[in-house]
Amino acid sequence: MPTLDWIGKDKVINHHLDVPYRVLERQYSYDENGKHTEDNGSENMIIHGDNLSALKSLLPQYEGRIKCIYIDPPYNTGNENWVYNDNVNDPRIKKWLGEVVGKEGEDLSRHDKWLCMMYPRLKLLHRLLADDGIIFISIDDTELFNLKMICDEIFSASNSIANLVWKKRYQGAKEKRVVILQEYVLMYAKNIDLVNALFIPASDELIKRNYKYRDENFDTRGPYRTQPLEAGNSMDDRLNLRDPIPAPDGSLIYPRRQWVWGKEHIQDALAHGEIGFSQKDGKWSAFIKQYLIGRDGVQRMTKPFSIIDDVFTQDGTREMQALFGNGNTFPFPKPSKYIKELLTMAYKDNDAIFLDSFAGSGTTAHAIMNMNKDGGNRKYILIEMMDYADTLTAERVKKVIHGYGEGKSKVEGTGGNFSYYELGDTIMNGDELNETVGVEKIREYVYFTETKSRLAPFKDDEPYYLGTHITTSYYFYYDRENVTTLSRAFLHTIKTKSDSYVIYADLCTLSDAELEKYHITFKKIPRDITKL
Repeated sequence: MPTLDWIGKDKVINHHLDVPYRVLERQYSYDENGKHTEDNGSENMIIHGDNLSALKSLLPQYEGRIKCIYIDPPYNTGNENWVYNDNVNDPRIKKWLGEVVGKEGEDLSRHDKWLCMMYPRLKLLHRLLADDGIIFISIDDTELFNLKMICDEIFSASNSIANLVWKKRYQGAKEKRVVILQEYVLMYAKNIDLVNALFIPASDELIKRNYKYRDENFDTRGPYRTQPLEAGNSMDDRLNLRDPIPAPDGSLIYPRRQWVWGKEHIQDALAHGEIGFSQKDGKWSAFIKQYLIGRDGVQRMTKPFSIIDDVFTQDGTREMQALFGNGNTFPFPKPSKYIKELLTMAYKDNDAIFLDSFAGSGTTAHAIMNMNKDGGNRKYILIEMMDYADTLTAERVKKVIHGYGEGKSKVEGTGGNFSYYELGDTIMNGDELNETVGVEKIREYVYFTETKSRLAPFKDDEPYYLGTHITTSYYFYYDRENVTTLSRAFLHTIKTKSDSYVIYADLCTLSDAELEKYHITFKKIPRDITKL
């Protein structure tokens, strides 16, 4: 498979492994009662900080659990005037490039810099994505082909689902030569074999846009799309596929070849108003009505189209004005309806976890909260490194929770909650444990590095127990004030029965024979603590 090379690639291809693990420090929680310091237990997160570090910090709890990722990274257009600096010259990104890429970074083109910035972030996003998960990445022509190449490398070309086209505006602009109306969304699966056919709920708008729209008041189930009742294949001798059906005037309609359904199926459909008729030059023909709402009252689904052309950038601007007034300066925000259309394609479970690591104004959370109006409990994680993470990103979510606008333009609140986080200290200070982060964070980290699993609930009778994974139980015998020793006395405190044990401690006085006898692997603190 062809791969893309650029200056600095060798420095960043495995850089995600060197990113220090930082704890996430909750600053406040928010719900319908407002802002408070008490933890409301919300699974929705808004994180302020560099997204590379934040993504690393999510691994212990979320690796392989994110069902859908949407990101809208900088397009690298060279435009310096946006609030979100769009040519990767932000001082924090430049500092990071200087530290990671080194002196080579001084000679990088803006495309090299952009690729150096994106590659390790995509590597961590790949780790966080569930095996049956899907990622959407918005981009324009500037980096489209570079992005496609590195996504083929990280996610595998075989896992590419589609390159969606968004017609973002419906009229011309100030381009010098060609009026560009579209952007793109690259759509990849973690494992395409685990992704079933993608369907979205049929809607009035979808029907109007993509299908003939007939007799919308014919039935309480609403409008429908049409499908031929006749099959286009060769003749079939089975009479029930060729028997005539009655037209509205009592005459008989014979198929030119054969019907797609048998006689009993057609009679059933006729009885339920699911066969329609049209007349041309005195000749009747029949067609199938595919209603939006089925007989069982469940909304029908249809495959999504690769072109999205029913929502525009202007809709996003108007939405932000409704939220924050005409003084809002956030440029070209994505409309929440547009993000909702994308996310609806990806995962049908109404309790899935969604992630946006370039959160911007918080459109993704807005879209998910609207999706949850169906009674779902979809969760969102937003990461935004800019200083407006609280004053704009989180503030938008607060407004959506409570409702916004006035009069006829008033939008009812969705309800909901979230917690707001800052990036905290690293787990390790060089080769030593950073004890200021707290023992629970250290325990969580150690267990994840061993098992890629979440920490088991705390056991009062076994305070050093981390959990059991497959047939091995894990213990972290750690005391901030005292040296801990894996000894026969400690073995008597173990109550969990397992085939084998991994036990962390400062020292070990058990012999090799005893370790082998009890199937114990001793790991020394902090020497044997793995770095993510």
